[in-house]
Amino acid sequence: LDISGTSVVQVTATDADDPSYGNSARVIYSILQGQPYFSVEPETGIIRTALPNMNRENREQYQVVIQAKDMGGQMGGLSGTTTVNITLTDVNDNPPRFPQSTIHLRIPESSPVGTAIGSVKATDADTGKNAEVEYRIIDGDGTDMFDIVTQKDTQEGIITVRKPLDYEMRRLYTLKVEAENTHVDPRFYYLGPFKDTTIVKISVEDVDEPPVFSRSSYLFEVHEDIELGTIIGTVMARDPDSASSPIRFSLDRHTDLDRIFNIHSGNGSIYTSKPLDREISQWHNLSVIAAEINNPKDTTRVPVYVRILDVNDNAPQFAVFYDTFVCENARAGQLIQTISAIDKDDPLGGQKFFFSLAAVNPNFTVQDNEDNTARILTRRNGFSRHEISTYLLPVVISDNDYPIQSSTGTLTIRVCACDSRGNMQSCSAEALLLPAGLSTGALIAILLCIIILLVIVVLFAALKRQRKKEPLILSKEDIRDNIVSYNDEGGGEEDTQAFDIGTLRNPAAIEDKKLRRDIIPETLFVARRTPSAPDNTDVRDFINQRLKEHDTDPSAPPYDSLATYAYEGNDSIAESLSSLESGTTEGDQNYDYLREWGPRFNKLAEMYGGGESDKDTS
Repeated sequence: LDISGTSVVQVTATDADDPSYGNSARVIYSILQGQPYFSVEPETGIIRTALPNMNRENREQYQVVIQAKDMGGQMGGLSGTTTVNITLTDVNDNPPRFPQSTIHLRIPESSPVGTAIGSVKATDADTGKNAEVEYRIIDGDGTDMFDIVTQKDTQEGIITVRKPLDYEMRRLYTLKVEAENTHVDPRFYYLGPFKDTTIVKISVEDVDEPPVFSRSSYLFEVHEDIELGTIIGTVMARDPDSASSPIRFSLDRHTDLDRIFNIHSGNGSIYTSKPLDREISQWHNLSVIAAEINNPKDTTRVPVYVRILDVNDNAPQFAVFYDTFVCENARAGQLIQTISAIDKDDPLGGQKFFFSLAAVNPNFTVQDNEDNTARILTRRNGFSRHEISTYLLPVVISDNDYPIQSSTGTLTIRVCACDSRGNMQSCSAEALLLPAGLSTGALIAILLCIIILLVIVVLFAALKRQRKKEPLILSKEDIRDNIVSYNDEGGGEEDTQAFDIGTLRNPAAIEDKKLRRDIIPETLFVARRTPSAPDNTDVRDFINQRLKEHDTDPSAPPYDSLATYAYEGNDSIAESLSSLESGTTEGDQNYDYLREWGPRFNKLAEMYGGGESDKDTS
């Protein structure tokens, strides 16, 4: 406070004595503690300031003791005291002050925009809103490169990066920062301006920066018919550091999976490595990478947009597949189809097509509507599907771009039976030849049944062919090495019950080929008749003949088999050798003649010819 005598508070004391009885109830106030800062009016008890220019910043709390005494304050009067705590409230009577006249800060040049460099703070002896300060940059060579923001809770000024820094461009910036109270009391203007300034010097530190491209993006346009290896454009980048390291360029293959483009690593020229086709892809979005040779880890990317310009390299063709028919009762000049075309190319002036016939056709003609459509018209009256059921009409479609492209599309025109309104009823010529009581659906059903039966037969035959051969004679050993003994001698030549003797008399009645009995037969061969030998043919010649036939027969199996020759032969000059017949003769037989028959009868000669010697020996 700068004025003395300012009223602070009033205290009041009460006395129970009768105020009409002298001075018994008359109270006088006095101050016992609190001087010389405060005083009290004796009669009213109002406490006032006693000194001018009381400063809260020097002392904020005061304790004042007030005494109240009756009897008008005379001797013998009774008294009482009270304590009054007085607090000085703040007013904005102090300006902000920076503790330093110059502040130094540092920041790397690679710091992004918005990075906080540091803070400045001005002190204010006041409190509350009287101490609130606003910071601003009022001068310097970096006013456009930096910003300052006031932090309300800490009352600091935060300096941030406003634009990208470059050590090679500028290494030191100087700012003049001002701090000013936001709530100024007009009563204290005379104390001077309520603001202060300081100088902030910001040093930019050098950092190894990645390459910098000359543009933020590139756009190249190229025609789709350029030759392989043609350069479509060049990107440029430099090392912003003072060392100026060489730059190496490369393509990000994730943006060019088909490897249509390539780039010269030294100069950044982009060229084609595969043919271009605008109809497949009109735009190619590439990403080029630039890296320092001395520090390959520091890289920079730039987008490159390649637009493929159109060239007239596609011929027009039918827009859709046309299912065209003409009625048998059609008249000349009747419209049977309207056709249109499409073209993959996209000329600047738009599409324009021309329609014509490849050759003069006596049955149909084409009329160009000059709106990229054409009409197919008949040229004669009446058609017959019995004579010709289908006509092929070649139509030539051309465009008007350079170079002119054309193609020939063929319309398939079916001849159909129609009603009086021209609605198609039937287009099949064979339908007229079918029986009246049998529909096309029935014929299809019958045909399907026949096909299913054929498939079943083929599958059955294939399964039967793939079945494994099952032997009739089961043995743990190999059946090819087995000898089967039947132990049955038979009844001899006169036993007609055991063996049909008539078979030996008629060789033509027996089959040539006997099947194996140890496996299941696979194929039945056609019986082959062999001319019987005459009755006077020698047995040896007959056997040799049959043996030769079996050796040369390609259908004969390559394993041992039983062949019945069904021929008994002529009488032997030795007559019967049977022991049964010899038993009926009287005396012993002489078998020495067997030795004269050759080596084939030596065994018999030993068996029968040695009988005499055996008897003699015995």
